[in-house]
Amino acid sequence: MNLADIVEPLRQPLFTALGTPVSWIDSLEVLGFGSGALCVWLVARQHIANWPVGIANNLLFILLFSQAGLYADAGLQVVFITLAVYGWWTWTHGGGPGSGTLPVRRTTRTEWRWLLTAGVVGTLVLTLLLDRATDSTVPFWDALTAALSLTATYGQCRKRLESWWLWIAADVVYIPLYAYKELYLTSLLYIGFMTLCVIGLRNWSRDAVAGRGRPMEVAV
Repeated sequence: MNLADIVEPLRQPLFTALGTPVSWIDSLEVLGFGSGALCVWLVARQHIANWPVGIANNLLFILLFSQAGLYADAGLQVVFITLAVYGWWTWTHGGGPGSGTLPVRRTTRTEWRWLLTAGVVGTLVLTLLLDRATDSTVPFWDALTAALSLTATYGQCRKRLESWWLWIAADVVYIPLYAYKELYLTSLLYIGFMTLCVIGLRNWSRDAVAGRGRPMEVAV
């Protein structure tokens, strides 16, 4: 059984709304829209609940991206889940002895060198892999967004301010990419993501200047 056989049942109509058949895939896109927006909003507020919400969002997007042929983005969700566990631990234990929070800091030059190297190498390797081993029609753009998202997520785990700029750069590519793959609701979601990224950048910039992180128990 190949991937197409697995996702084919998800394309079958689940119910009809206003005379239009709605499939499991459509429902997944709606759920991904809601959980993704909530996750980014929670990150902008430095709320610890962003990690479990993000993991649920990743599971939904594994199915959604697989059926759309965005294999790097689908595989990326597995890495995101691993990083979410790491980020969850870091946000609660990474502030040092006697601290219940991880402060917002700027990315160091050494970190930038590592991130740039990882991003370039990751993009090249994934592009070759997708081009030769899958039927992806957008191997470079799929690989580029995967690399940008991974570097941004690492920065988010460590509460590096510039992670928001990496997310904004990824969203600039994601929006037209998902529209091209006819994932219009997801494309719209990423427009919302970009707006939330700007809000997160503003909030984290304020905290970086003050040299602090927000308490883990901040209310939604």
